[in-house]
Amino acid sequence: MIRVSLLAYTPQPEHTVAAAAKLCYSPSSIEDLRQGLTDEKAASFVDMLSEIGHESPIEHAVFTFGIEGVSRSLLAQLTRHRIASYSVQSQRYVSENSFEYVIPPEIEAIPQAREIFVKAMEQDREQYEQLSEILKKKHKAELMDEGMDEKSAERAAEKKAIEDARFVLPNACTTKMIVTMNARSLQNLFAHRCCNRAQWEIRELAEKMLVLCLQAAPHLFKRSGPPCIRGGCPEGKMTCGKISEVRIRYKSLLKGE
Repeated sequence: MIRVSLLAYTPQPEHTVAAAAKLCYSPSSIEDLRQGLTDEKAASFVDMLSEIGHESPIEHAVFTFGIEGVSRSLLAQLTRHRIASYSVQSQRYVSENSFEYVIPPEIEAIPQAREIFVKAMEQDREQYEQLSEILKKKHKAELMDEGMDEKSAERAAEKKAIEDARFVLPNACTTKMIVTMNARSLQNLFAHRCCNRAQWEIRELAEKMLVLCLQAAPHLFKRSGPPCIRGGCPEGKMTCGKISEVRIRYKSLLKGE
């Protein structure tokens, strides 16, 4: 199950964005720009930026998320959003013995499919552990032959072993990460990954992230989500054909309902 938390974000993000935008059009000092910038004025300025499409000032608002219970398959998709910082639990240094895994809903819903999937995961676990043990034994012997004491050789051999044993791990294997993005990158993420045509797992993650962003900066993200909630579907012949349903759903989500 995906777990997402907003670990940190720019203090008063909408004030920061408004001050940055005002600076573009004013000869005033930065200190003067921030004076008298109430929540209402900051929100109004952020709304105006959205209406005129002036996006660069929102890059000054940054959000950091803690993400757990997602698959390595999702990680491969998420890191395509390159204007971001990622810290991911390493499979080189952290053993994946008894690893957890994500079961796709379509597989979960069919008992026969679920049985096959779970069996495959259990086989991967066994093979990972067997490979780790075989490689560890080899590396330990070599390191001790080179003069390393047994305790140190044991630790070093395990790290060398899991570095190669991880190649047998499945995409379903769970991982955890800390991700930092600015608001402009987040809006791009939401536009692509909240769409019905996005893969189900990253769509669920994107929606959870959007809910947290709305709580921290409601005006900054009130127009976020799939493009079809603001206009036509950009997917052409690949459209999901459910624009009305998506708009109703996001009308509630963006209001925090």
